[in-house]
Amino acid sequence: MRIHAILNKAGGTLKTTDLKILGQLIEDEFRMHGHEIDVEVVDGRQVGGALGRAARRTDLDILLVGGGDGTVSGAAAALMGKDIALAILPAGTMNLFARTLQIPLELASAVSALAGGRVTAVDLAVVNGEPFVHQFAVGLHARMVRTRERYDYGSRLGKIWATTRAIASAVRTLPMVRLQIDVDGRTEIIESPAVAVSNNLYGEGHMPFADDPTGGVLGVYICRTRDSVATAGLALDVLRGAWRGSKGMTIVPAKRVRIEHDSGPKEDRAVRDGELVRLDPVCDIEIRPRALKVLVPQEAGFLRE
Repeated sequence: MRIHAILNKAGGTLKTTDLKILGQLIEDEFRMHGHEIDVEVVDGRQVGGALGRAARRTDLDILLVGGGDGTVSGAAAALMGKDIALAILPAGTMNLFARTLQIPLELASAVSALAGGRVTAVDLAVVNGEPFVHQFAVGLHARMVRTRERYDYGSRLGKIWATTRAIASAVRTLPMVRLQIDVDGRTEIIESPAVAVSNNLYGEGHMPFADDPTGGVLGVYICRTRDSVATAGLALDVLRGAWRGSKGMTIVPAKRVRIEHDSGPKEDRAVRDGELVRLDPVCDIEIRPRALKVLVPQEAGFLRE
């Protein structure tokens, strides 16, 4: 197979990685498995352009991207509806979609697993036509990201610490959002500090990521409590996968979701795959089964013949 690799040198662990050595490792491992590959190293501002150019190529089978969830989401958007498969070298803070695809988190192990991997198709979610691989959220999550971006962090651990501080700050005064939400034809008006929609339902007992990327459903998560302390506890439960059964959270599987609010577009009031985006007055969200081709390890447990 013909593979092009893009490494975002501003992404997570790649900031402190010798990219010349990593690039050589990638080339050697993939060539050992009979593939043709070239490696491109770019900085954060160049990632979008590099992804777009790669997605327009007609000679590629796989686009390998090294970076965090934002880089991965941008690559998925560029490849939606195309024959080029996405391969992920997990180099971010959380690497949530890589975890869903059961890609090893240690870079050398990930390279080895992907070089001997196989291509399959997994689900992709879209909001108003824009794809996301992990989550679309409004309310508390957006405030947390806005707060986190005010802190300086130059490493993965620094970002984790900044995120922890941002959560503590965000829950002091909860951002109540009034929404009309329609889940597969069932409509209700809610006031909630946080609403999130995921690409497939999250698994239990671990960080919030899906165990099966081919489940064919959205996960809808509505925070029902208005108490700051209870919400903070719920946020911690979400991070460790222990929120199921909580009276403060409603969880519903769905095929289609519509979220409406009664004011105009709001900049930086929604989060798509960890990045702040505009909250439109109407957000139509749907699951697109098997809409994204990906390269995954041969032993990935969700693979089916």
